[in-house]
Amino acid sequence: MQLVVMAVVLALAGAGQGCSFSCHPTNISIPVESCGSIEYVSTTICEGKCYNEDPIFIFHDDWAEQKICNGDWSYEVKHINGCPVPVTYPVATNCECTACNAANTYCEPLP
Repeated sequence: MQLVVMAVVLALAGAGQGCSFSCHPTNISIPVESCGSIEYVSTTICEGKCYNEDPIFIFHDDWAEQKICNGDWSYEVKHINGCPVPVTYPVATNCECTACNAANTYCEPLP
């Protein structure tokens, strides 16, 4: 009986998600501040998982290339009422799984 209940819970939790990886833009609201005033703006970010392999035997010269969810970014400007200083915030325009860039991301396998 417990196995049946667990199977139903897992099926409901994953309903509509399938068994695939997806990297996609998603809407969020972020706070921006200018002239001491804070407002929330709607923007998009990249969200999701990318397929990665973690080999059983790891050799330092044979690391599997790690993929991360990243995309192209543009910037938009928001004017807060009563403030002459505009606020610039990022907007993801498209998202895809790309090779991990060690210059700005931790790309090593977790210990």
